[in-house]
Amino acid sequence: MGVLAPLKGSKYPCIDAHLHVVDFLQDTGGLRKCLKYMDKANISHACVFGLPVTKLWASWERTSPGYYLGDNSKCYYYSAVDPFIAREYESLSPQEQQRFFLFIGGFNPCDKFAYKHIERMVKYFPNMWSGVGEILFRHDDLTNLTYGEPPRSNHPAMDSVFELCADLDMPVCIHQNITSVGTNTYPMWLYELEEMLQKHPKVRFVWCHCGISRRVYSPVYYQIVQRVLEHYDNLWVDIAWIVFDDYICPKGVPDPDWLQLCEKYSHRICIGTDIVNKFEFLPATIQKYDVFLDALSEKAAKNLAFETAFNLFSKVRA
Repeated sequence: MGVLAPLKGSKYPCIDAHLHVVDFLQDTGGLRKCLKYMDKANISHACVFGLPVTKLWASWERTSPGYYLGDNSKCYYYSAVDPFIAREYESLSPQEQQRFFLFIGGFNPCDKFAYKHIERMVKYFPNMWSGVGEILFRHDDLTNLTYGEPPRSNHPAMDSVFELCADLDMPVCIHQNITSVGTNTYPMWLYELEEMLQKHPKVRFVWCHCGISRRVYSPVYYQIVQRVLEHYDNLWVDIAWIVFDDYICPKGVPDPDWLQLCEKYSHRICIGTDIVNKFEFLPATIQKYDVFLDALSEKAAKNLAFETAFNLFSKVRA
């Protein structure tokens, strides 16, 4: 039984607040397969992201890449991802559809026409969308591997996007690293996040992974997250991906500071798997949060596992 235990999923009814249903080649196993493993994982609902970029198979590469880090070829923006996901959604029964919160994300965040893509998705696939994202701003190597200028949360092209999201009351999920790879002396990109939050107070933002990515580190990281949650009421966070493994619960041991933070702000913190199309990993990935949720109060644990995400995303169907 010990070997099979990780396959059981979480003992808490969960919402996966960060799930990519396509990979970096824009391939997907489909939402029906996703539902199969959500049931195994005790995941009642999932926030469904595509990926706004796709990996190029370059002429000099003999074998095809399977991930954005698979080789040195570039990625480019791929807007067809949103209609593909919408068609997948339309193939489900009404009961199955209610288990997914769909997000619009297939646009170039450095394009001042980006808002038009969101308008088109709402027009041609109405009453389907629960938010916008995951917008990939400052990232790790992905930023340098993507054609065009580096995207950032305070880019002027995003003003019209955020204004539209405020009008539609759609939450926005963003990936904005706190600093660059290898720069651990100060959070060089934090000001971009704060400028965005200050300029668009009516938008509900979700800071994915709390600004952490591969090889991104800050010695005062916990204090930074604590401060931005305290100062910006329009900010939520998810603790998906490596922020949980490296900071919040390293080696499976909950960090006391993060327990205190999640207790205080449990109504603005949610969990997620950040699975990229490999739905068979949903049960084991969501189960890792149990040891942390067990250390919280019953109310805070329920908020992180379910209530925060449900309150944030369930009321929107633009």
